[in-house]
Amino acid sequence: MKPILFPLLLIFSLLFSCKSNNPLPDPLKAGWKGNPVCEVLEENKTLRVLKCTFAPGVGHERHYHLPHFGYTFAGSKFRITDTTGTKEVQVLTGSDFYSNGTEWHEVLNIGDSTAVFLIMEPK
Repeated sequence: MKPILFPLLLIFSLLFSCKSNNPLPDPLKAGWKGNPVCEVLEENKTLRVLKCTFAPGVGHERHYHLPHFGYTFAGSKFRITDTTGTKEVQVLTGSDFYSNGTEWHEVLNIGDSTAVFLIMEPK
């Protein structure tokens, strides 16, 4: 291995590692009032897929996200609080999203229907 290649590989692995030093729980470990809201549908060496379900009045305690892609099986209206403040958003059924990661946020389903999300996290 060329002398410069090893330090570059080390830096790359540190910058793009799936591990987090965030003291908050990840979306699977975070729940709502002691109850889980997400379940693992698939986990392997390269991917973790979560299904997260929020009945009206149910939220997701403060947690972080690594980079991920999401799909909304069933939408609802949410109150979301993060580093930028609090906002209310209508999440539409069939919508998708990509996030480079979230330092922290917490959400509450303030709508009148159960919302269901699929979260795909590359490892």
